[in-house]
Amino acid sequence: MPLYRCRVAEGLTSYDQRLSIAKDVTRIHCDVTGAPPTFVHTFFAEDDTGELPDGVKAVLFGSIRSGRTDEQKQRLVDEMTAAMAQTLGLGGGEVVVTTVDVPARWVMEGGEVMPEPGEEAAWLARHS
Repeated sequence: MPLYRCRVAEGLTSYDQRLSIAKDVTRIHCDVTGAPPTFVHTFFAEDDTGELPDGVKAVLFGSIRSGRTDEQKQRLVDEMTAAMAQTLGLGGGEVVVTTVDVPARWVMEGGEVMPEPGEEAAWLARHS
């Protein structure tokens, strides 16, 4: 947790681009929220159904822990949209990034319930 799922148009990305996006997602999420990088997960899937919205070539959907401010969530969306568009050579309107809040108590990491935002240090100390 957080879990970012990236769906891209078929054939749009190379392995190196996916690696770059995953690194950007992790960096941005950690910069904005203060969460440790080990918590961030990014998955990719190619859309071979043709069901992406018209004009959209990449969608990033992030399930993030509840408790983030509206400003933090907007920064996540804005910065991840810009990073993905740059990596993929797309216009900002061709990339859609959204987030949804998930209570920490609904998620497990390493077999333990996730800490609330701001309680990561104590959780990590218990699990190192």
